[in-house]
Amino acid sequence: MRYLLILLTGICLTAMTDKPAYQLYDKKLKTLSYAKLVRQAAEADVVLFGELHNNPICHWLQLQVTQDIYKAKNGKLVLAAEMFETDNQQALTDYVQGKITDKELAEKARLWKNYQTDYRPLVDFAKKNNLVFVAANVPRKYASLVAKQGLPALDALPADEKKLIAPLPLEVDLNLPGYKAMLDMMGTHGDSKATTPVDPAQHPAANFARAQAVKDAAMAYFSLQQLTPGSGNTLLHFNGDYHSKNFEGIVWYMRKQRPDLKIFTISSVELEDMSKLTDECRNRADAVVTIPADMTKTY
Repeated sequence: MRYLLILLTGICLTAMTDKPAYQLYDKKLKTLSYAKLVRQAAEADVVLFGELHNNPICHWLQLQVTQDIYKAKNGKLVLAAEMFETDNQQALTDYVQGKITDKELAEKARLWKNYQTDYRPLVDFAKKNNLVFVAANVPRKYASLVAKQGLPALDALPADEKKLIAPLPLEVDLNLPGYKAMLDMMGTHGDSKATTPVDPAQHPAANFARAQAVKDAAMAYFSLQQLTPGSGNTLLHFNGDYHSKNFEGIVWYMRKQRPDLKIFTISSVELEDMSKLTDECRNRADAVVTIPADMTKTY
């Protein structure tokens, strides 16, 4: 009887599968090792790490990737992030250079609510190693302005405020799949029974896609200002996955500025069943991080 219980217990334990916190794949959904991811990233001019903002695995991996690219590049690394806006650049730089305290940074900059747990480790790594950290995102008030009034509203801004956004006029291609998906989600095609088709680009909701593009353009422009051609540096940018997945968003704007750039993208996906990759994972990025959907959240 005892032998039978031991045997049954062994069978049950054997039937249980491992429960990895994450798994890595390439764009063709072939298994990718962490070492190869770091090696490929270090060979790129730009690395865009698309995160899920409240996912602890993303934030832990970002720190690991940062540390390991830094080692692979012998310190030739520049950091940039969506989570800091261009009008907070001076405060961020002052903190990284040790000129102000963390308390003063919190007073001078608009820090995300999960800054202390999720982004401060990255900023402190830059501080410890004397790295440039770019506040790359457009101030939210300008994205909000575009969402409400459209791109022409930016033309009326004073010259000093225009310095905080990407150079105008800003090209926005609403036919790009990512922006088009936003329009479709907002129902910009109008009444299917209408005799006159509705131009999605003229729909009021289209300005939300344009506001997204304003953010993408800013993150591309201000990040690349710190990537000097021939420097040998790698620029590592942290952003919400939507801003770079499917090689769109920031990637598109970077290629408009510097077609010669070697860009490596990382995309994060939560899956209900880690053993079953979905079609949305294929060709989503150079490296795809899959994470259990029931992973605990940072907020």
